[in-house]
Amino acid sequence: MSLLREANFRKFWLGQTISLFGDQITVIALPLAAVLVLDANAAEMGYLGAAALLPHLFFSLPAGVLLERVARRRQVMILADVGRASLLASIPLTYAFDSLTFTQLYIVAFGTGTLAVLFDISYSTLYVAVVEREGYLEANSLLHGSRSFSYIAGPSVGGVLVQVLSAPAALVADALSFVGSALFLGRVKAPEPPLERSTSRLRDEVKEGLAFLFRNSILRPALFGTATLNFFNYAFWALFLLYATDELGVKAGTLGLVLGAGAGGGLLGAVVAGRLGRRIGLGPAFILGMVLFPLPLLLVPAAEGPRSLVLAMLFVAEFLSGLGVMILDINASAFMTALTPDRLRSRTTGAFNFVNWGIRPLGSLLGGALGSAMGLRPALWIASIAACAGVLWLLPSPIPALRDLPEEAA
Repeated sequence: MSLLREANFRKFWLGQTISLFGDQITVIALPLAAVLVLDANAAEMGYLGAAALLPHLFFSLPAGVLLERVARRRQVMILADVGRASLLASIPLTYAFDSLTFTQLYIVAFGTGTLAVLFDISYSTLYVAVVEREGYLEANSLLHGSRSFSYIAGPSVGGVLVQVLSAPAALVADALSFVGSALFLGRVKAPEPPLERSTSRLRDEVKEGLAFLFRNSILRPALFGTATLNFFNYAFWALFLLYATDELGVKAGTLGLVLGAGAGGGLLGAVVAGRLGRRIGLGPAFILGMVLFPLPLLLVPAAEGPRSLVLAMLFVAEFLSGLGVMILDINASAFMTALTPDRLRSRTTGAFNFVNWGIRPLGSLLGGALGSAMGLRPALWIASIAACAGVLWLLPSPIPALRDLPEEAA
């Protein structure tokens, strides 16, 4: 692909690829550290999921405005990577001295989540510095292709590392991945969009970002739809690993392999999403992803019978869901990036993340509460069915008629 011949994008892409791979090891290793080392229950798993996500609720809005006043946001990303590496490395260290606690897991989850807020909001600015408008779909396909590959290899490697070494020791790999990401980002030389100096108060600029997001007839339903889906999806994932290991009896290594193999659907989605968006339109492709992402997860609480059938159902659920999320993300990212002007990019990203990411810890808490009150399987049924309702926000909006990249909004 042509973008990979451009040095700045190639470095940016390689850094993200390494970091995403490590992230997927943490996705399985951190909760399994709670389950296998500290014997976590459903409520504690909900708290752990919430701790990693609450920073998006607390800090996304002010960070979106404050980062618009920072000229070198790439440096913010590098510092965030180094900070996350340090926090994750503390877990195997304390485990080695037999002093790992839930308190530390919550602190590490909250700290890495806080740094992720700074990284993610800064990311949107660096992205448009290294990718031209006409390259958005290609760039998204490459970046989400890396994400899909990380879904395949990360959980598989993570599951094996957990089984062979331990869950805390497996987190060393993610710490190293953040170091690798920082090194590649340090080599990117693309000029960032110039700052627009503002004398407005922080509160007024936060309001401006929220107002832009909520008055736009495309961004508003896209936000409400994905937030609804993510709220219930995170209720689902707060319980999934506990359900798979405790009730279905799937070992960590096997679970990692099943999740990694099933995520091949995400890799397929990264390949076809851009083509699908060009063929049927960005809006219809986004709607298709909003259905295909949550619907297959109904197979998870339905899984029972012989071990081979249970593993096959988990595999199919992951494969189709991974296909759906890539179709959703790649097409939505393209039209949302095109719509947002540079002067509002950070604060709009912060406002979007405040809702779309901020609602996720509430979903995790709901999952923990439902799992404690009614059991894991009934809670998973409720969460997976309710997640499908997110698409209803899109149907009366202009999104079904959206075919190509929209013009930048005023």
